[in-house]
Amino acid sequence: MTPAPSPLRISGAALRRGTRELWSGLDLELAPGELVAVLGPSGSGKTTLLRAILGLERLSEGSVTALGRRVTRPGNRRIGYIPQQRPLPRETSLRARDLVGLGVDGHRFGLPIPRRGDRARIDALLGEVGAAAFADRPVGLLSGGEQQRLRVGQALADDPKLLLCDEPLTSLDLANQQAIVSLIDRHRREKDAAVLFVTHDINPVLDSVDRILYLAGGRFTLGRPADVLDSAVLSELYGAPVFVLRAGDRLVVVGAPDAEASPHHHGEEHG
Repeated sequence: MTPAPSPLRISGAALRRGTRELWSGLDLELAPGELVAVLGPSGSGKTTLLRAILGLERLSEGSVTALGRRVTRPGNRRIGYIPQQRPLPRETSLRARDLVGLGVDGHRFGLPIPRRGDRARIDALLGEVGAAAFADRPVGLLSGGEQQRLRVGQALADDPKLLLCDEPLTSLDLANQQAIVSLIDRHRREKDAAVLFVTHDINPVLDSVDRILYLAGGRFTLGRPADVLDSAVLSELYGAPVFVLRAGDRLVVVGAPDAEASPHHHGEEHG
């Protein structure tokens, strides 16, 4: 049987900001059904990497191929995208089902008016993300966790084979973090979808992660969680003493400085 093509292939990627090089020589290929977490301090280029995959920003060097298509411009609806969790204003009158509906019919010109098939699909998505109970409530009156469930439903509208998640757990409590991770993990297992998951805290997704891409200090490292989340590896990456401690069932990284410009070395891939 011929293996399925890679949903995402990044080759020779580099990102610079003025004279500062955030990273270069990045090669990353995701397999169908694989979840790769992207970690690193603020300013290390995590969100820009996602935006480059979406065609919204250009890398300084290199190429991106998503779902078999070279990325040169935005607009590939086969890529699902879950943005950072930002509460919507309380006065937002859009209903929950309308927000999810934008993922189903928002690509059509003019005012999106759900067709019969669209309505069935919206109802199904609301059920999948546990939002049926508040489907007709204004989104501005919903909690942050409820709003984020709707964003997940919107992102899954086209059954994407590639799902990009930009810190989707920010400001959510533990229960809602677990619920969102469960929804994303179920989609990738049922649909054999690849997931690139940017996060500042690995703990909520640690049990689901296949590999970690860690960006820091102008460098990167890529590998299995046990190989990347290691005191010696992260100390080498940051160029400073960093310690990975286990506190119960949580990992804590201690001593990691903020991202600063530093001489670049190519990242190393661990088994």
